[in-house]
Order: sequence, then structure tokens, then C-alpha cells
Amino acid sequence: MTISSAAEVSDSERSPLLHNYAGGGVVDYQGRPADRSKTGCWRSAFFIIGVELGERFAYYGISSNLINYLTGSLGQSKARAAENVNTWYGVASVTPLLGAFIADSYLGRYRTILIASLLYILGLSLLTLSAVLPSVSSPDLAVAQGGHKPCVQAFGADQFDGKDSKEGKARSSFFNWWYLGLVGGPEAALIFLNYIQDNLNWGLGFGIPCISMAMALVVFLMGTRTYRYTVKGQEKNPFFRIGKVFANAARNWRTTNSVILNEMEAQGTLRPESSHQYNPPIWVSCLVYAIVFAQPPTFFTEQGTTMDRTIWPGFDIPPASLQLFIGIPIIFLIPIYDRFFVPFARAITGKPSGITVLQRIGIGMFVSIMCMIVAAIVEMKRLEIAMESGLVDKPEATIPMSFWWLVPQYLLIGIADVFTIVGLQEFFYSQVPNELRSAGLSLYLSVMGVGSLLSSFLVSVIDKTTSKEGYDSWFSDNLNLAHLDYFYWLLAGLSIVGLVSFSYFAKSYIYR
Repeated sequence: MTISSAAEVSDSERSPLLHNYAGGGVVDYQGRPADRSKTGCWRSAFFIIGVELGERFAYYGISSNLINYLTGSLGQSKARAAENVNTWYGVASVTPLLGAFIADSYLGRYRTILIASLLYILGLSLLTLSAVLPSVSSPDLAVAQGGHKPCVQAFGADQFDGKDSKEGKARSSFFNWWYLGLVGGPEAALIFLNYIQDNLNWGLGFGIPCISMAMALVVFLMGTRTYRYTVKGQEKNPFFRIGKVFANAARNWRTTNSVILNEMEAQGTLRPESSHQYNPPIWVSCLVYAIVFAQPPTFFTEQGTTMDRTIWPGFDIPPASLQLFIGIPIIFLIPIYDRFFVPFARAITGKPSGITVLQRIGIGMFVSIMCMIVAAIVEMKRLEIAMESGLVDKPEATIPMSFWWLVPQYLLIGIADVFTIVGLQEFFYSQVPNELRSAGLSLYLSVMGVGSLLSSFLVSVIDKTTSKEGYDSWFSDNLNLAHLDYFYWLLAGLSIVGLVSFSYFAKSYIYR
């Protein structure tokens, strides 16, 4: 059996031996019951982490400095650029819902990753050309993200048998080390690519990520023989059957939402006893965190452009590269969390992960509140120094205030990520049926995507509201006349409301 069909084995094709396999429901690349000693676990996960490292290098090589590309090369206003960046982030993080549907119902994760990677390379190629030839555009990047993001991590976690005690613990660690591994790609992009883009050439700065993505695809293919592939029985897949109802609805306009809901209930996705698996309040209450998460590549970066970024005489750190300070606490804290905190907490609570996933998410949400408070205070200080230095009306002048003032807010968002982002990934993966693991991770991504879209919406509304009657907008192109501090205080307040509501719903949550 070829690899193209290994991930698509139907129930009728399954070998009887598969039912006796300890990790039943998975096969190797030839369609045979997967041999635990030759497939899966870390031997496979390392290849998958490798492909994600390359993808994250490419993604952050574009996204981290996109606002400067829009305000500089394309001449957009700061508010407009922030809206566009947040919208792009949002679309790239919401399209995984479609990618997960396709992967879980039709193509399987392996083939979806393969196709999405090829689209990714095409999109990056067109983006590189657009930097040289402005008439060329690249609509494929967000689509490629939609197929890539929900499948790669789910496929990596699939390499561990959750029913085996040893592999189950390894899978919990996988989410920690996965996120740690993802920091390497962005850190390299923030250090090298941003400097190339700001000081040398945007075409070269976009071309390198394209090469990185091509190399990532090669790494992914190298691991093909070691992967475990989930056996797919489409007619038993809830997404597939719900999709059939929608298809019938398209052919028959009389089909109503009640029919679709009945089908979902029949599949167990809306049964009262299993409704905890699809708890909308948990999803909604995390949206404010996602809005906070959208600030580093936009307004945090814009703050940095106005400040003294001298590392040594003759070298200034690019403003977008300040985001590398997000990765520093992640690099140090995840090993400590996984190797020291979890065993210590496990001994006290008796829980395999030390603390519950929702407790972990809540801790990160609290840290994000601290981040916004610190960011607001630092911005107030920046405005004060600008006024004292007589630079209020000189937006291009460098304010005599070191970029190190911004570092604490970057560090805090990194600490928050260790808890909330990793927690959200594990939560949405573990709280859905096996057949919908890609969909589960797409729900986590949709939190971040909708949060980015909400951030774009907030910026747009506030910009229009505060710029009336001759007043300067909170997001004025002259940041010395703007009030990002007001915006950060607003986000701190909204984050408190989000944490309170999250805590309320988390207390009554029943784990799958």
C-alpha cells in the first residue's frame, strides 16, 4: 500500500491484527499495523517539530516585520497598518477550521500538510516577487496556514499513544517541547531576517523564508517511513457526516438548522453528557487574551521605532527584533516547567500534568493582565520623556529613552505564552474525539484568529472615535501625540473581565 492511501485506510481494509495492536487505529506508511518499536514517539516527533521550526521561521520572518513593511514601503498609516496586520493574522488563524475539516474528513493529516506546504512555498514565492514587483500579490499564504497549522501539531501528537501510560506522559511533554521548539524559528527570524529587511532588501528578506519552507518540506518527507497514520473510516467521522448534511442542505433549501443540529447530536457532539467537550464559554473567555497576544507585532513594535535601540555604536536593533525577548522566558521556563514543576506538582495533586490544563491557562491570563499594565505605564513614561525633550511634534526623532524599557512587557507576554498558549493547545487537542484532533487544534487557532480580528475591529473603532473634532487619535501616526497607554489600560480592564469569566466557567468544566 502506498503512502498516499496509508492515511486513508477504510474500516473494510483494516487487518484483524490491527484490533490486537496496543495502539489500535493506527498504521505505518504501508498500511500495516504500526510497530511500536519502529514508528511514532520521539523518533517521528522530531521530524515534525523540525518542519514546524522551518515553517515558524518563514511565518515570523514575514509577520514580525509586516507592519514596518506596510508603513514604510507601502506608506500606510499606523492605524491602517495595524488593522491590516491583525486582519491577516486573524484570517491565517481562522482558516485552520477549514483545513481541519478537510484533513479530518477527506485528505488525512499527512496529505493535508504536504499540500499546504506546497501552497506555502508558492505563496512565499509570490510575496518575494511582490517586494520586487508591486503588481504581484500573494493570497495563498493565509490559505496555506489553514491547512498547515491544525494538522502538523495534531499529527505530531498522534505519534504518541494516549492509552499507553508511558506514551501518554510523553504526549503531555510533547506539547511543552513542541512550543519550545517553535521558539527557535521565530528567534532566528527576529535576529537575522528583520535586519536584512530593514537594512538591505525586502525581496531578500522575503526570499529566505521561502527557502526555509522548502527545506522544512524535505525534513517532513524524510520522516515518512517512521510516522503513525490514523485509520480513517469516513462514514464514522462526525465531520464527514455533518458535511454531508450541509451538502444536502445546499441542494434542498428546505433543510433547516434543526436537521444539522440533530445530526451533530447523533454524533455525540451536542449530547448534554458530552457538551463539556465543546464548551463555548471557555473559547469565548479566552478571546481577550488573544487580543493582547496581537499587540507585540503591531503597537509594541511601533513603540520601539521611536526609542533608542542602540546595542553598540553603529548598530541599532531592528524594532521588530524586540519580539525575540518573548522567546527568552519560553526557552528557560518550559524545561523548568516540564522537568521540575510538573513532577513536583504531580506529587502534591496526583494529576499527571501537575495542575489542570485550565488552571495553566488561567495563570497565563493573569500574567497577560500584568503585561498590559506594565505596557501602559511604560508608554506613559515614553510620552512624558517626549514632552520633556521637546519632541512631541517631531515624530521621526529618536526619543532619549532606551528600548530596554520595553523589555519587561515582552518578557511578560512570553511568560504568559508558556502557560496559556501551550495550555490552549493541549486543552483543545485532548477534549475532542480522536477523529477530530485537527479540528480541536483549529479551535485553539481560531481563538487567536478571532482575537486578532477583534483587535483590528477595536483599533478601527477607536481610531475613528478618538480622531473626531480635531483631536488626535489614540493611534496617531505621530505616536508622541497618540495614546497607546489608554489602549493598553483598556485591554488590561477587558483582560480582567475575561479572566473572571474564564474562572467562573472553568470551575464547572468536566474534562473528557
